[in-house]
Amino acid sequence: MTKQNVGIVGVGLMGHGIALNVARKGWPLGYLDHPGNQPTDDLDALGATRHADRASLARASEVVILCVTGTPQVEDVLLGRDGPRDGGLLSALKPGTVVIDCSTAVPASTARLAAAVREAGGRFLDAPMTRTPKEAAEGRLNLLVGAEPDLFSAMQPLLSAFAENIFHAGHEAGAGHTLKLLHNYVSLGTVTLIAEAAASAGRAGIAPEVLVDVLRKGGGHGAALDRLSPYLLAGDSSPMRFSIANARKDLSYYVAMAETLGAAHAVADGVLADLDGLVEAGHGTDHLPLVAKHLAKN
Repeated sequence: MTKQNVGIVGVGLMGHGIALNVARKGWPLGYLDHPGNQPTDDLDALGATRHADRASLARASEVVILCVTGTPQVEDVLLGRDGPRDGGLLSALKPGTVVIDCSTAVPASTARLAAAVREAGGRFLDAPMTRTPKEAAEGRLNLLVGAEPDLFSAMQPLLSAFAENIFHAGHEAGAGHTLKLLHNYVSLGTVTLIAEAAASAGRAGIAPEVLVDVLRKGGGHGAALDRLSPYLLAGDSSPMRFSIANARKDLSYYVAMAETLGAAHAVADGVLADLDGLVEAGHGTDHLPLVAKHLAKN
């Protein structure tokens, strides 16, 4: 089977792993040159092409993967600051090009952007990811995909190049982003909850190793504790290189979605309040496990 020319916008902590696996597994790859990229020497060594602007990348690609921070960035990449005429990707999109959005985004915006991609002659699927930069580098991400069944099937080989588990969230654009916000609310919310408990434990004189051991052998066991415990026990936040600001952004997206759906969100409001306060205090760039340290000082 002929492999499509793939372009990627966003070669950061997660996007670099995606790009590396795509190139290693034989897809011709181009990437947008950007100050936020990780070092790209390894991509260049695999024959990847560096593009100076989005229009150049679009003209060279049959599939474009987006891996950027959130909704404002996705909208800017596709539409440009003042719409498609101001350098957005859609201004140079070739007919039939597939746009795959691996970012975390607001589902309502995703639906609007999918319509804009269709109007420009392309096809769209949202495929936000879970797991960490480690799994991204290993090609073992989880993808939560919103796509029509035929498009989902057609993109399976490419998606499998950088994912271990692929979940078809639904047929409508935005289904993947909806499921991602649900996942991140549970995941990031649980980390924040345990971090808050750890801060309280410290004030009460409970040793971190005792708290972690009790949680591991009881109802607190799970992925959130596994990612947080290295920091609680040894000050190592590297297993969860996810910033407090990013967690705040994702929780704000979740609350906005819940409000639109008319769903309950009182617990999410509490988590968001904690994260809001830490960002406002200047801790936004810290890894999420440091919530335990900052809350202990409050």
